[in-house]
Amino acid sequence: MSVSVEPTIVEAADVPAKEPAEALRPHAEDAFAGELAALAAQDDRPRPARWKLSPWAVATYLLGGTLPDGTVITPKYVGPRRIVEVAVTTLATDRALLLLGVPGTAKTWVSEHLAAAVSGDSTLLVQGTAGTPEEAIRYGWNYAQLLANGPSRAALVPSPVMRAMAEGMTARVEELTRIPADVQDTLITILSEKTLPIPELGQEVQAVRGFNLIATANDRDRGVNDLSSALRRRFNTVVLPLPESVEAEVDIVSRRVDQIGRSLDLPAVPDGIDEIRRVVTVFRELRDGVTSDGRTKLKSPSGTLSTAEAISVVTSGLALASHFGDGVLRAGDVAAGILGAVVRDPAADRVIWQEYLEAVVRERDGWKDFYRACREVSA
Repeated sequence: MSVSVEPTIVEAADVPAKEPAEALRPHAEDAFAGELAALAAQDDRPRPARWKLSPWAVATYLLGGTLPDGTVITPKYVGPRRIVEVAVTTLATDRALLLLGVPGTAKTWVSEHLAAAVSGDSTLLVQGTAGTPEEAIRYGWNYAQLLANGPSRAALVPSPVMRAMAEGMTARVEELTRIPADVQDTLITILSEKTLPIPELGQEVQAVRGFNLIATANDRDRGVNDLSSALRRRFNTVVLPLPESVEAEVDIVSRRVDQIGRSLDLPAVPDGIDEIRRVVTVFRELRDGVTSDGRTKLKSPSGTLSTAEAISVVTSGLALASHFGDGVLRAGDVAAGILGAVVRDPAADRVIWQEYLEAVVRERDGWKDFYRACREVSA
Protein backbone atom coordinates (compact mmCIF):
# COMPACT_ATOMS: atom_id res chain seq x y z
CA MET A 1 0.00 0.00 0.00
CA SER A 2 1.39 3.35 -0.95
CA VAL A 3 1.01 6.36 1.24
CA SER A 4 0.70 9.77 -0.29
CA VAL A 5 2.37 12.53 1.64
CA GLU A 6 1.34 16.07 0.85
CA PRO A 7 4.29 18.42 0.70
CA THR A 8 4.37 21.02 3.40
CA ILE A 9 4.38 24.54 2.04
CA VAL A 10 6.10 27.02 4.26
CA GLU A 11 5.08 30.61 3.74
CA ALA A 12 7.89 33.11 3.50
CA ALA A 13 6.44 34.93 6.47
CA ASP A 14 6.86 31.77 8.57
CA VAL A 15 10.62 31.64 7.99
CA PRO A 16 12.49 33.96 10.34
CA ALA A 17 14.50 36.47 8.36
CA LYS A 18 18.22 36.35 8.89
CA GLU A 19 19.83 39.39 10.38
CA PRO A 20 22.17 41.05 7.87
CA ALA A 21 25.74 40.05 8.56
CA GLU A 22 27.77 42.70 10.36
CA ALA A 23 30.83 43.73 8.38
CA LEU A 24 34.11 43.03 10.14
CA ARG A 25 35.51 46.30 8.84
CA PRO A 26 32.85 48.70 7.53
CA HIS A 27 33.85 51.23 4.90
CA ALA A 28 34.62 54.68 6.27
CA GLU A 29 31.40 56.15 4.90
CA ASP A 30 29.43 53.48 6.77
CA ALA A 31 31.41 53.42 10.01
CA PHE A 32 31.24 57.21 10.37
CA ALA A 33 27.94 57.85 8.62
CA GLY A 34 26.58 59.80 11.60
CA GLU A 35 29.52 62.20 11.65
CA LEU A 36 29.38 62.72 7.88
CA ALA A 37 25.65 63.43 8.05
CA ALA A 38 26.11 65.89 10.92
CA LEU A 39 28.82 67.72 9.02
CA ALA A 40 26.72 67.87 5.85
CA ALA A 41 23.74 69.25 7.76
CA GLN A 42 25.73 72.13 9.25
CA ASP A 43 28.10 72.76 6.34
CA ASP A 44 27.13 76.06 4.73
CA ARG A 45 30.43 76.68 2.96
CA PRO A 46 30.93 76.42 -0.83
CA ARG A 47 31.37 72.88 -2.13
CA PRO A 48 33.18 71.91 -5.32
CA ALA A 49 31.07 70.14 -7.94
CA ARG A 50 29.69 66.79 -6.70
CA TRP A 51 31.46 67.03 -3.34
CA LYS A 52 29.41 65.86 -0.37
CA LEU A 53 31.14 68.35 1.94
CA SER A 54 33.05 71.60 1.62
CA PRO A 55 36.86 71.46 1.85
CA TRP A 56 36.61 72.93 5.38
CA ALA A 57 34.20 70.18 6.46
CA VAL A 58 36.38 67.47 4.89
CA ALA A 59 39.37 68.73 6.90
CA THR A 60 37.24 68.85 10.06
CA TYR A 61 36.12 65.26 9.43
CA LEU A 62 39.74 64.08 9.24
CA LEU A 63 41.18 66.19 12.06
CA GLY A 64 38.21 66.18 14.42
CA GLY A 65 36.38 68.96 16.20
CA THR A 66 33.10 69.98 17.80
CA LEU A 67 30.26 71.33 15.64
CA PRO A 68 28.02 74.24 16.69
CA ASP A 69 25.27 71.82 17.75
CA GLY A 70 27.68 69.97 20.04
CA THR A 71 28.32 67.00 17.75
CA VAL A 72 31.84 65.67 18.34
CA ILE A 73 33.79 64.70 15.24
CA THR A 74 36.47 62.18 16.15
CA PRO A 75 39.96 62.63 14.68
CA LYS A 76 40.77 60.20 11.87
CA TYR A 77 44.30 61.51 11.42
CA VAL A 78 46.61 62.80 14.13
CA GLY A 79 49.23 65.01 12.56
CA PRO A 80 49.97 68.49 11.21
CA ARG A 81 46.79 70.30 10.15
CA ARG A 82 48.53 71.89 7.18
CA ILE A 83 49.17 68.49 5.62
CA VAL A 84 45.46 67.70 5.60
CA GLU A 85 44.56 71.14 4.29
CA VAL A 86 47.00 70.81 1.38
CA ALA A 87 45.69 67.32 0.57
CA VAL A 88 42.06 68.47 0.58
CA THR A 89 42.86 71.58 -1.47
CA THR A 90 44.65 69.44 -4.06
CA LEU A 91 41.52 67.35 -4.56
CA ALA A 92 39.54 70.55 -5.18
CA THR A 93 41.81 71.33 -8.17
CA ASP A 94 42.47 69.35 -11.34
CA ARG A 95 45.63 67.84 -9.84
CA ALA A 96 45.72 64.30 -8.53
CA LEU A 97 46.98 63.62 -5.01
CA LEU A 98 49.91 61.36 -4.13
CA LEU A 99 50.23 60.44 -0.45
CA LEU A 100 53.84 59.46 0.09
CA GLY A 101 55.48 58.10 3.23
CA VAL A 102 57.20 55.18 4.87
CA PRO A 103 55.05 52.12 5.65
CA GLY A 104 52.64 52.62 8.51
CA THR A 105 52.12 56.38 8.23
CA ALA A 106 48.35 56.04 7.62
CA LYS A 107 48.45 56.67 3.85
CA THR A 108 45.68 54.17 3.09
CA TRP A 109 43.67 55.32 6.10
CA VAL A 110 43.82 58.97 5.03
CA SER A 111 43.07 58.03 1.41
CA GLU A 112 39.95 56.11 2.41
CA HIS A 113 38.60 58.86 4.65
CA LEU A 114 39.29 61.57 2.09
CA ALA A 115 37.31 59.64 -0.54
CA ALA A 116 34.49 58.97 1.93
CA ALA A 117 34.20 62.65 2.88
CA VAL A 118 34.53 64.03 -0.64
CA SER A 119 32.47 61.52 -2.64
CA GLY A 120 30.62 59.51 -0.01
CA ASP A 121 32.17 56.35 -1.50
CA SER A 122 35.64 55.00 -0.72
CA THR A 123 35.22 51.75 -2.66
CA LEU A 124 36.40 52.88 -6.13
CA LEU A 125 39.74 51.26 -5.40
CA VAL A 126 42.58 49.75 -7.41
CA GLN A 127 44.95 47.73 -5.23
CA GLY A 128 48.44 47.92 -6.62
CA THR A 129 50.55 44.76 -6.76
CA ALA A 130 53.28 43.39 -9.00
CA GLY A 131 50.52 41.59 -10.93
CA THR A 132 48.10 44.50 -11.39
CA PRO A 133 47.11 44.51 -15.09
CA GLU A 134 46.34 47.51 -17.27
CA GLU A 135 42.66 46.49 -17.26
CA ALA A 136 42.45 47.26 -13.53
CA ILE A 137 43.04 50.93 -14.31
CA ARG A 138 41.39 51.23 -17.76
CA TYR A 139 38.67 48.63 -18.44
CA GLY A 140 38.16 44.94 -19.15
CA TRP A 141 35.70 42.86 -21.13
CA ASN A 142 32.89 40.44 -20.44
CA TYR A 143 34.25 37.73 -22.70
CA ALA A 144 30.96 35.88 -23.04
CA GLN A 145 29.33 39.01 -24.50
CA LEU A 146 32.46 39.88 -26.43
CA LEU A 147 32.51 36.51 -28.20
CA ALA A 148 28.76 36.50 -28.80
CA ASN A 149 28.26 40.07 -30.01
CA GLY A 150 31.66 41.58 -30.56
CA PRO A 151 33.04 44.74 -28.88
CA SER A 152 30.31 46.95 -27.46
CA ARG A 153 29.69 49.15 -24.44
CA ALA A 154 27.53 46.36 -23.02
CA ALA A 155 30.52 43.99 -23.12
CA LEU A 156 32.87 46.51 -21.52
CA VAL A 157 33.65 46.14 -17.80
CA PRO A 158 34.62 49.54 -16.36
CA SER A 159 37.47 49.84 -13.89
CA PRO A 160 37.01 51.80 -10.64
CA VAL A 161 38.92 54.68 -12.26
CA MET A 162 36.64 54.66 -15.30
CA ARG A 163 33.55 54.67 -13.07
CA ALA A 164 34.93 57.56 -11.05
CA MET A 165 35.54 59.54 -14.25
CA ALA A 166 32.02 58.94 -15.53
CA GLU A 167 30.33 59.73 -12.20
CA GLY A 168 32.51 62.58 -10.97
CA MET A 169 33.82 60.62 -7.99
CA THR A 170 37.15 60.08 -6.23
CA ALA A 171 39.14 57.01 -7.29
CA ARG A 172 41.90 55.47 -5.20
CA VAL A 173 45.06 53.64 -6.28
CA GLU A 174 46.85 51.95 -3.41
CA GLU A 175 50.58 51.14 -3.51
CA LEU A 176 51.12 52.82 -6.87
CA THR A 177 54.84 52.04 -6.87
CA ARG A 178 54.13 48.32 -6.69
CA ILE A 179 52.37 48.43 -10.06
CA PRO A 180 54.59 47.68 -13.09
CA ALA A 181 55.89 50.86 -14.70
CA ASP A 182 54.11 50.36 -18.03
CA VAL A 183 50.79 49.91 -16.21
CA GLN A 184 51.46 52.97 -14.03
CA ASP A 185 51.79 55.09 -17.15
CA THR A 186 48.23 54.23 -18.13
CA LEU A 187 47.31 57.01 -15.72
CA ILE A 188 49.18 59.72 -17.67
CA THR A 189 46.43 60.35 -20.24
CA ILE A 190 43.73 60.03 -17.59
CA LEU A 191 45.35 62.62 -15.33
CA SER A 192 46.56 65.05 -17.99
CA GLU A 193 43.73 64.92 -20.55
CA LYS A 194 41.00 63.76 -18.16
CA THR A 195 40.08 61.27 -20.89
CA LEU A 196 40.12 57.48 -21.17
CA PRO A 197 40.23 56.34 -24.82
CA ILE A 198 38.42 53.14 -25.84
CA PRO A 199 40.07 52.44 -29.21
CA GLU A 200 38.20 49.14 -29.71
CA LEU A 201 34.96 51.13 -29.99
CA GLY A 202 36.35 54.36 -31.37
CA GLN A 203 35.04 56.10 -28.26
CA GLU A 204 36.32 57.72 -25.10
CA VAL A 205 35.17 58.45 -21.57
CA GLN A 206 35.64 62.04 -20.48
CA ALA A 207 35.89 62.80 -16.78
CA VAL A 208 33.06 64.92 -15.43
CA ARG A 209 33.52 67.61 -12.81
CA GLY A 210 34.18 66.14 -9.39
CA PHE A 211 36.52 63.43 -10.63
CA ASN A 212 39.93 63.13 -9.02
CA LEU A 213 42.36 60.44 -7.96
CA ILE A 214 44.27 59.68 -4.76
CA ALA A 215 47.31 57.42 -4.95
CA THR A 216 49.49 56.11 -2.14
CA ALA A 217 53.11 55.04 -2.39
CA ASN A 218 56.22 54.34 -0.38
CA ASP A 219 59.82 53.75 -1.39
CA ARG A 220 60.97 51.71 1.60
CA ASP A 221 59.66 48.27 0.62
CA ARG A 222 61.45 45.97 -1.75
CA GLY A 223 60.06 45.42 -5.22
CA VAL A 224 58.90 48.97 -5.87
CA ASN A 225 58.82 50.63 -9.28
CA ASP A 226 59.82 54.28 -9.38
CA LEU A 227 57.27 56.60 -10.95
CA SER A 228 58.24 58.06 -14.31
CA SER A 229 58.89 61.79 -14.31
CA ALA A 230 55.91 62.24 -16.65
CA LEU A 231 53.57 60.54 -14.19
CA ARG A 232 55.04 62.19 -11.11
CA ARG A 233 54.37 65.61 -12.67
CA ARG A 234 50.65 64.78 -12.78
CA PHE A 235 50.47 64.57 -8.98
CA ASN A 236 50.73 66.96 -6.11
CA THR A 237 52.76 65.02 -3.55
CA VAL A 238 51.98 65.21 0.16
CA VAL A 239 54.41 63.44 2.49
CA LEU A 240 52.85 61.91 5.59
CA PRO A 241 55.46 61.93 8.37
CA LEU A 242 55.94 59.54 11.24
CA PRO A 243 54.39 60.78 14.52
CA GLU A 244 56.68 63.45 15.89
CA SER A 245 56.45 62.49 19.57
CA VAL A 246 55.82 59.50 21.80
CA GLU A 247 52.60 61.05 23.06
CA ALA A 248 51.28 61.58 19.53
CA GLU A 249 52.04 57.99 18.56
CA VAL A 250 50.53 56.60 21.78
CA ASP A 251 47.40 58.61 21.01
CA ILE A 252 47.20 57.22 17.46
CA VAL A 253 47.74 53.62 18.59
CA SER A 254 45.21 53.97 21.42
CA ARG A 255 42.51 55.39 19.14
CA ARG A 256 42.91 52.76 16.44
CA VAL A 257 43.16 49.85 18.87
CA ASP A 258 40.04 51.11 20.61
CA GLN A 259 38.16 51.21 17.29
CA ILE A 260 39.37 47.76 16.27
CA GLY A 261 38.79 46.37 19.76
CA ARG A 262 35.16 47.49 19.85
CA SER A 263 34.47 45.62 16.62
CA LEU A 264 36.08 42.50 18.12
CA ASP A 265 34.56 42.87 21.63
CA LEU A 266 37.99 43.29 23.20
CA PRO A 267 38.73 45.13 26.48
CA ALA A 268 38.89 48.93 26.54
CA VAL A 269 42.25 50.49 25.64
CA PRO A 270 42.73 52.49 28.89
CA ASP A 271 43.26 49.20 30.73
CA GLY A 272 46.52 48.78 28.83
CA ILE A 273 47.75 52.31 28.23
CA ASP A 274 51.05 51.60 30.05
CA GLU A 275 51.79 48.66 27.75
CA ILE A 276 50.87 50.72 24.70
CA ARG A 277 53.38 53.34 25.80
CA ARG A 278 56.07 50.68 26.21
CA VAL A 279 55.39 49.18 22.77
CA VAL A 280 55.56 52.62 21.17
CA THR A 281 58.77 53.47 23.07
CA VAL A 282 60.48 50.25 21.94
CA PHE A 283 59.44 50.78 18.33
CA ARG A 284 60.56 54.42 18.28
CA GLU A 285 63.92 53.73 19.90
CA LEU A 286 64.79 50.86 17.57
CA ARG A 287 63.44 52.79 14.58
CA ASP A 288 65.46 55.92 15.42
CA GLY A 289 68.60 54.07 16.47
CA VAL A 290 68.85 55.88 19.80
CA THR A 291 67.18 55.69 23.22
CA SER A 292 64.56 58.30 24.11
CA ASP A 293 66.99 60.14 26.40
CA GLY A 294 69.55 60.35 23.57
CA ARG A 295 72.29 58.71 25.64
CA THR A 296 72.61 55.29 23.99
CA LYS A 297 73.07 54.60 20.30
CA LEU A 298 71.25 51.52 19.03
CA LYS A 299 71.33 49.31 15.96
CA SER A 300 68.09 49.37 13.96
CA PRO A 301 66.55 46.08 12.77
CA SER A 302 65.52 45.43 9.17
CA GLY A 303 61.78 45.94 9.75
CA THR A 304 59.99 49.29 9.54
CA LEU A 305 58.51 49.13 13.08
CA SER A 306 55.72 51.41 11.95
CA THR A 307 52.78 52.78 13.86
CA ALA A 308 50.57 50.33 11.98
CA GLU A 309 52.68 47.44 13.31
CA ALA A 310 52.41 48.82 16.84
CA ILE A 311 48.61 48.84 16.44
CA SER A 312 48.74 45.21 15.31
CA VAL A 313 50.94 44.17 18.26
CA VAL A 314 48.67 45.83 20.80
CA THR A 315 45.48 44.47 19.20
CA SER A 316 46.89 40.94 19.29
CA GLY A 317 47.94 41.46 22.90
CA LEU A 318 44.42 42.59 23.83
CA ALA A 319 43.01 39.47 22.20
CA LEU A 320 45.40 37.31 24.26
CA ALA A 321 44.45 39.16 27.44
CA SER A 322 40.75 38.81 26.68
CA HIS A 323 40.66 35.15 25.69
CA PHE A 324 43.48 33.68 27.79
CA GLY A 325 43.90 36.16 30.62
CA ASP A 326 41.91 38.46 32.86
CA GLY A 327 41.19 41.09 30.19
CA VAL A 328 43.94 43.47 31.31
CA LEU A 329 46.79 44.05 28.86
CA ARG A 330 50.13 43.13 30.40
CA ALA A 331 53.75 42.77 29.30
CA GLY A 332 53.40 39.06 28.57
CA ASP A 333 50.56 39.74 26.14
CA VAL A 334 52.59 42.04 23.88
CA ALA A 335 56.03 40.42 24.17
CA ALA A 336 55.53 37.81 21.43
CA GLY A 337 54.08 40.39 19.05
CA ILE A 338 57.02 42.71 19.57
CA LEU A 339 59.45 39.87 18.94
CA GLY A 340 57.70 39.04 15.67
CA ALA A 341 57.74 42.69 14.55
CA VAL A 342 61.40 43.28 15.42
CA VAL A 343 63.00 39.99 14.36
CA ARG A 344 62.36 39.77 10.62
CA ASP A 345 65.87 38.57 9.78
CA PRO A 346 66.38 35.58 12.13
CA ALA A 347 70.14 36.09 12.30
CA ALA A 348 70.91 39.82 12.32
CA ASP A 349 67.71 41.10 13.90
CA ARG A 350 67.80 38.60 16.75
CA VAL A 351 71.25 39.86 17.78
CA ILE A 352 70.02 43.47 17.66
CA TRP A 353 66.97 42.57 19.78
CA GLN A 354 69.03 40.71 22.39
CA GLU A 355 71.46 43.63 22.69
CA TYR A 356 68.57 46.05 23.15
CA LEU A 357 67.00 43.86 25.83
CA GLU A 358 70.20 43.58 27.84
CA ALA A 359 71.55 47.09 27.39
CA VAL A 360 68.33 49.11 27.60
CA VAL A 361 65.24 47.21 28.78
CA ARG A 362 67.00 45.35 31.58
CA GLU A 363 68.32 48.58 33.13
CA ARG A 364 65.14 50.65 32.79
CA ASP A 365 63.19 51.36 35.98
CA GLY A 366 59.73 49.81 36.06
CA TRP A 367 60.38 47.53 33.09
CA LYS A 368 61.40 44.34 34.92
CA ASP A 369 58.16 42.53 34.04
CA PHE A 370 58.55 43.56 30.40
CA TYR A 371 62.17 42.38 30.36
CA ARG A 372 61.22 38.98 31.82
CA ALA A 373 58.35 38.53 29.37
CA CYS A 374 60.53 39.39 26.38
CA ARG A 375 63.34 37.14 27.58
CA GLU A 376 60.88 34.27 27.97
CA VAL A 377 59.53 34.50 24.40
CA SER A 378 63.02 35.17 22.97
CA ALA A 379 64.58 32.07 24.52
